[in-house]
Parts: sequence; C-alpha cells; structure tokens
Amino acid sequence: MKVLVTGGTGFLGRAVCQRLLTAGHTVRSLARHPSQHLDPGIQQVTGDLRDTCQLRAAVHGCQAVVHTAARASIWGTRQEFHAINAQGTERLLAVCRTQGVERFVHTSSASVVFNGDHMRGADESQPYPRRYLAPYPWSKAIAERAVLAANSPALATTALRVHLIWGPGDPHFLPQLLRTAGSGRLALFGDGTNLVDTVYIDNAADAHLAALERLTYSAPPAGKAYFITQGEPVALEQMACALLKAAGAEVPRVRHIPHRPAAAAAHMAELLWRARRRPHTSPLTRFLVAELAHDHYFDISAARRDLCYQPTTSTEAGLALLTDACRQTVTKDLPAPRTGDAGSPSHTLTLQEDR
Repeated sequence: MKVLVTGGTGFLGRAVCQRLLTAGHTVRSLARHPSQHLDPGIQQVTGDLRDTCQLRAAVHGCQAVVHTAARASIWGTRQEFHAINAQGTERLLAVCRTQGVERFVHTSSASVVFNGDHMRGADESQPYPRRYLAPYPWSKAIAERAVLAANSPALATTALRVHLIWGPGDPHFLPQLLRTAGSGRLALFGDGTNLVDTVYIDNAADAHLAALERLTYSAPPAGKAYFITQGEPVALEQMACALLKAAGAEVPRVRHIPHRPAAAAAHMAELLWRARRRPHTSPLTRFLVAELAHDHYFDISAARRDLCYQPTTSTEAGLALLTDACRQTVTKDLPAPRTGDAGSPSHTLTLQEDR
C-alpha cells in the first residue's frame, strides 16, 4: 500500500515509517518540517493538521494513513490542544473520506481513560472519565472517539493506546530524566513502588504495522481501541533508575513526596501559572502528580488476540539496546524537547505520551 504517516519525523513516526518501508509499503511522511534522519526512500511533505488543503495534498493517492502526529505535553491551553489533537484528527478523517483512503490507524494514548486513580490491569472496557486533569488526555479522548466513530465499510479505523514510549533516539522522556538526575536529586510522588506500564519504541512501531495490515471493515480491529505496552509492569522508581543507568548517568538520591500535599501544591501552581500567563511549562501539575503517584498498567490480551501483537523486545533487552546506543552518543547531544512540550525547570520526573 501507499501509506501516509503523519508526524513521520517524530520519535514514533520515524520508527513507523521505517517499519512500513521495510515491509514493502510506499511511505510518505507529513510533518511541519522535513528531517534528515528519515530514510531517503520515504517521501517527505510538509504541512499542518490545521490546514485542510495541505492535508488533502498529503493524503492524495494513499490507501492508508497512520496518524501519529499530536501535540503531546502536560501543559498548555485547551484551545491549542483541541485545535491540533481533536479538530486536526477530525479534519484528517474528513479528508481521508473524500480521498478514498481505506485504512486509518490512530495513535491514541492510555491517558484517555486515566481518571486520576489507580489503574491496575485495566482493559478496553475501562470507561472514559467524566473529567480530565489536563488538556492533553482530554483532547486525545475526543480524537479517539472521532476515529472509532468514523469506522465504516469505506474507511476502516482503529486506535492504539500507547503508554510511555522509550528507547534509543527518545528526544523527550530520557533527556528530561537526565536533566533531572543532573540536578542531583529525583523527586517522586508517593513511595515509588507504584507499577507502571511502558512500551519500547520498536514494539510500539510493530503494533502500528500489525494493526494496519490486519485492518479491514469486517476484521476484529475495526472500530476498536487497544492498549499497547510491554506487558511487563515495573515499579516507577526501578524503571527510572534503570533508564538512567542505561544512559550511563549516575543515579541520584530519590526524594519521596507524599501524594496529597503534592496534589495540593500542583493545583496552586497551575492557578499561579495561568494567572501570570507564564510561557513555559508549570513545574508541577495535577496530571503529573497523579501519574507519578498511582499504578497504571494495562491488560494487552485484546491486542495480542486481534492484532497478533507480541512485544518482541523485552524491557530487559530494550534497556540493553538503549545502553549500547547511549555509549555511542554523548549525552549532551541528545535532542532537547521542543518549547512547550516536555521541558520543565523542576526536579520532578515528567511523564508524557510522546510521538
């Protein structure tokens, strides 16, 4: 097939593009800026999810779309998240219908069902919460609902709820963790024993390829969402320390902050940042505190069954690959987060679902 990958120059997008190309598909990447890191065999076009004409040109001639592009951050206005993540996805779906696209795989987020409490072995029956702690999961939930509702004989759709993508080349989670460690301390909310699911970059890309190749209107994935993780819940503090060791960094002293005082402080920080209209990310948010303080791991049996998804790279193997990659890369050369995305002046670990 000829496949358009939105966000093709991003962390996940690049991996998906490469998987598709290796599998024999013709691949086109849509991004706001071109990248020298994409394989020369991948056609690159520039465009924005908020521009219908640019989307129409990007989609033209494609039989399938893998939609990884999104604004991913723990901070920002509802308007900007809605314009890119929600309206951008709805606009892309509309263009796909007029251009005769047959398959649409959407990169969603496990946070679309996060209600601020523990999520232990949650499966796809978990309902959307009535309220969200941040505009990112709120906007992604709107987008996911639109994608699933768009499933039809003409356009088969599915959504993959990835969670905490990591691995070599990660421009967000690992650099933020390294900056935090560089301060000499790492603050966690709660005791750090809460279990979290993550997903290694290659496994996340494999899941998108598997979904695309199995997606037809009459197939099980059509109109459904799936959690995509390692299937290996790990204590948050253990995982953070393992990533630091893999990057060759010294593990700092870990400070544990009780959840309730941290949540109250986060609420005040959000109010202050909005009142003063600060341009950078608030050092503390309710979403961040809730994510760091609670269990959040998922049942991926539906993805195993319907997508034949199998995390072929274990967490242990992924850490070994990350160690090898980091040995070949000077830490200071790791790309920094884009302004307004993952950057934070605080000494707390930032979690986000990133592309």
